[in-house]
Amino acid sequence: MLLEEQMQEYMLCGQVANFKTNSNIPTEKIAIAINSKIKKSIVIKKAEEVDENFHARLSCKKKTYRYIINNSEYGTAIYRNMEYHIPQKLNIENMENAIKYFVGEHDFKAFKASGTSSKSSIRTIYKAEIKKEKDKIIIELTGNGFLYNMVRIICGTLVDVGLGKIQVDEIPKIIEQKDRQKAGKTLPPYGLYLVNVEYEKEKE
Repeated sequence: MLLEEQMQEYMLCGQVANFKTNSNIPTEKIAIAINSKIKKSIVIKKAEEVDENFHARLSCKKKTYRYIINNSEYGTAIYRNMEYHIPQKLNIENMENAIKYFVGEHDFKAFKASGTSSKSSIRTIYKAEIKKEKDKIIIELTGNGFLYNMVRIICGTLVDVGLGKIQVDEIPKIIEQKDRQKAGKTLPPYGLYLVNVEYEKEKE
């Protein structure tokens, strides 16, 4: 695969933002106008007009996050800031068995960072899967919402399962005990991507 194609595959992200404006710029031209003024590290892919009550975060019904781990011996220089490198070989089968326990509605208190402002730590994960592509391990979680650092802590816990530090059957106990100290470490932010955000379709 060509380098450019790899970059495009990694950067298919789904961050959404909303704002109000009195600008006369046509909606279909707003993305071009904004891209001409911001740093090249950020690109606006699309702009569309929505209802005044729409809120990019609060109106969201589902989010999908992806975490990419490079599990090769030496890692990579090109993608060093885009994926987390773990040289020790991970047991993918154990990680696949462990991630199944996160599906459903749970109190994820053990998987939230200290100081989180959310009143409730109950969230629902609809889908959780792990894919292996050569030396890359890709973890994807889809849920109705996520606590601060929740995805990175879940991924850190799965890494500990892959390393044999946490056993597969310990996962439901960690969830039930709601003790942050029992879960794995918080993985670094690089490697984490918000890849899709879903909103409730408007009624016709």
